[in-house]
Amino acid sequence: MDAVRRIERTLSQALAGAGRPGAPPGLGRAMHHAVFPRGARIRPRLCLAVASACGEDAPGAAEAAAAAIELLHCASLAHDDLPCFDDADRRRGRMTVHRAFGEQLAVLAGDALIVLAFQTLAEGAATVPARLGPLALVVAHAVGMPGGIAAGQAWECEPEIDLAVYQRAKTGSLFAAATMAGAVASGAAGAPWRAVGERIGEAYQVADDIRDVVGSAAELGKPVQQDAAHGRPNAVQALGLDGAIARLLRLAREAVEAVPRCPGEAALRGLILSEARRLLPAGMAMQAA
Repeated sequence: MDAVRRIERTLSQALAGAGRPGAPPGLGRAMHHAVFPRGARIRPRLCLAVASACGEDAPGAAEAAAAAIELLHCASLAHDDLPCFDDADRRRGRMTVHRAFGEQLAVLAGDALIVLAFQTLAEGAATVPARLGPLALVVAHAVGMPGGIAAGQAWECEPEIDLAVYQRAKTGSLFAAATMAGAVASGAAGAPWRAVGERIGEAYQVADDIRDVVGSAAELGKPVQQDAAHGRPNAVQALGLDGAIARLLRLAREAVEAVPRCPGEAALRGLILSEARRLLPAGMAMQAA
């Protein structure tokens, strides 16, 4: 079974409980709306790619880790789109959670998805209990303070922002969790994989900044020019378009160089470079090749 189907199956199983009799139906629908239909699933695919490169020996644990990271990402989007932050109308080509279900259920859906992420992780890693504690710590550090996605969102509320620190928390933390969790789920040490995830995460944020400036809402399925509208830091504003593209590709090369020795390192390095070029808007990938 390919990575995407493994991820979708695990997410569907995780969300099944939200639709059971006795559960608030509106909240269940809001949670489902936040997770499906799928986006690119970049973070969970990265998690499974690292698990495979490390000689994956506990598929259930790797799938649970990948799904947990995606659930946390979807929770962050539900919160990020709220009127108190971006006040976004569209996400993945359709209404955001708060536009479809109201602000109250959007807040609760994000909260419930965070809890569901750790529940999914605990159940999926039950076959390798010695790995559960380290996995939970990896994922938890990527969510809270001082350097997780909550901290990243909070930096947007500060009068002065260090672009690198902001991006490392807002985007890089979950990518670092994806690489580290993939390794830990397969019985390898997680720490050597942090740099790989951080570089990929920063590259992804730079690509997102580029798309926000030169992309279209139709292509991305969400509003563009949002960084300028909300006064957020943007790599294109700081470096220029050519500088931002060069930084993205440099970060991808640094991620490749940071890949630890493992059975599948060659294939993983090739995947990182191809994914970096794919992140660029249409027409720029060939220019950057």
